[in-house]
Amino acid sequence: MTETGIDGKVALVTGGNHGIGAVIAQALAAQGVKVLITYFRLETAYAENELQAALDAGIGGDRLYRAQQQQSADHVVSAIRKAGGTATAVELDLSDSDAIPSLFDRCEAQLGPVEILINNHAYCAPETFDPANVGANDSGSGITLTSAEGIDQHMAVNVRATVLLMREFVERHIGRRADWGRIVNISTDAAHAHGNNVSYAASKHAIESYSRSAASELGQYGITVNIVAPGPIQTGYITPAMEREIEAETPLGRVGRPEDIAHTVVFLVSEQGGWLTGQLLYVGGGYRMHQ
Repeated sequence: MTETGIDGKVALVTGGNHGIGAVIAQALAAQGVKVLITYFRLETAYAENELQAALDAGIGGDRLYRAQQQQSADHVVSAIRKAGGTATAVELDLSDSDAIPSLFDRCEAQLGPVEILINNHAYCAPETFDPANVGANDSGSGITLTSAEGIDQHMAVNVRATVLLMREFVERHIGRRADWGRIVNISTDAAHAHGNNVSYAASKHAIESYSRSAASELGQYGITVNIVAPGPIQTGYITPAMEREIEAETPLGRVGRPEDIAHTVVFLVSEQGGWLTGQLLYVGGGYRMHQ
């Protein structure tokens, strides 16, 4: 394998207790990166026995997704350490702006200054403009009408937290006169429009705009900023019926796996990815293509 040049670097990976974030953390650690993982477990309407049954069954749908979301990051940290890597984790609500500076303080104290920032965390509660669409969607989660509370929560977690994490990263980077840094923000291939998930899509589109602005301003400091937009990735929510539909619509003929996103992220933060900045990469087997 090509030498990535990131051995010994320090990464902060948000939303790393399951799915894409967990696999990104493991992939970076496999390259010698020291990783701090954040995660946050939202309240769920499912009972504990329902969540455990979903984990045992392993059949995609809202219950399995919520069950995986309810896990701590201990199993991810344990897997990284068992493989010889370095990792630690902290649970915190990134919608609390005051928690962000202390998060960087913690990382510096335990692992060193953050050199790689992966903003993978996300809040997603399906919302619609159309009253006829209110109810359950294909994965079994509920769709509600847009509301002030829903909009604010999406923007606080997905947008404001991402922007403030980038700002903290940059201020500390400049303060220590560093000349190498990587930021990768995880969006979605449906950020430009997503029926029945309008606030989530809008928040991800905002992240893409902030990322391009950051890339244009931060190159002078040796920081690259890129965006990865996953297509349909099996993180638990994709039901067997949905999977068959996605496979039929995907040129490469399968549903994506978290590893597909992690491989791209490792490339973007590597020395080989050092001449890429301000770019949006659709990673979805051709499910959606850039026009």
